Amino acid sequence: MKKRLLAMTLASALCAGMLAGCGGGTSASDNGGSSADSGSSGNAYNISVIVKLTDGHFNKVMAGAKAYADEHDNVNVDIQSPTSATSYDEQVNMIETSLGNPSIDALVLAPLQSNSASTLVANTDKVVIALDTDFTSDKKLAFVGTGNKDAAKSGGTAAVEAAKANGADKPTVLIVTGVQGDETHEARLAGYKEGVEEAGGEVIEVQYCDGLAEKAATAMESVMQMYPDGIDVVLSSNDDMAMSVVKIIKDSGNAKYADTIVCGFDGNTSAISAIKDGTLGMDIAQLGYDMGYKAVEAAVKALEGEQVDSFIDSGSKVVDSTNCDEYIDDMKAKGLWE
Repeated sequence: MKKRLLAMTLASALCAGMLAGCGGGTSASDNGGSSADSGSSGNAYNISVIVKLTDGHFNKVMAGAKAYADEHDNVNVDIQSPTSATSYDEQVNMIETSLGNPSIDALVLAPLQSNSASTLVANTDKVVIALDTDFTSDKKLAFVGTGNKDAAKSGGTAAVEAAKANGADKPTVLIVTGVQGDETHEARLAGYKEGVEEAGGEVIEVQYCDGLAEKAATAMESVMQMYPDGIDVVLSSNDDMAMSVVKIIKDSGNAKYADTIVCGFDGNTSAISAIKDGTLGMDIAQLGYDMGYKAVEAAVKALEGEQVDSFIDSGSKVVDSTNCDEYIDDMKAKGLWE
């Protein structure tokens, strides 16, 4: 069967630039039946991929998922995204629709709310793969994503060491993070704390900002008032917040924060470009393309009766001024540099 890429159901067109080829408006495959029947009859596997939102990181994830389908004529992917990281009901509707569609064989899900995801998949017979953000369920066969705690730990350590090289004896650290209780951001928070402490720094403030740039900006303004003598390091659990923090520091003109090292998390184009021009100190780059590719690959293996590992680490890399050109060259080679 000739492979057909299912229409991307995106509430915004933000990913159109990089994933223009993902559209097409085709309907789901009507092979029907169980997932086992799909494979044995020679028809395509239909896999629903639902991400958290459309941003630099998830553009790479979606591109990786699409690449796997492009390489395999018996695989279709239907990629969907809610409009924001807090559009919970919107994502729930997407999940329920995919689980209720008999032509969908597998669900690859990056949940906005882990507890909600666990409840929603509780009664499904479809193959379920967790993507980017893990959740607890006996229906979930595997989690494919960054080892968030270890990745954050490496970034926290690197940032503290850089602050020491700048002359700080016991670097002070602010962490701006995402939605409280979100497994991904909590893992990154724990990793940051561990890395900072082991490197000889001190976390003096944690601000939950729901992963939103505007909330991180407000938090940074408040922190600068609370700590007028400056903070050595700011660790962010995503790039949007990191770039917002950098702007607040720059716009303030506060000399006490001129040497503050800001570290982001994701590896988005804007963040890596900011490292290259000296605006951002460093970034923990997720390998989003590999994440999306490996998640769909795991779903197909499960549909074909193969054993899959319960955790598949898609990898990460700390990017700073010493290796940002190498990272950019790799992204360009994959067609992911915007």
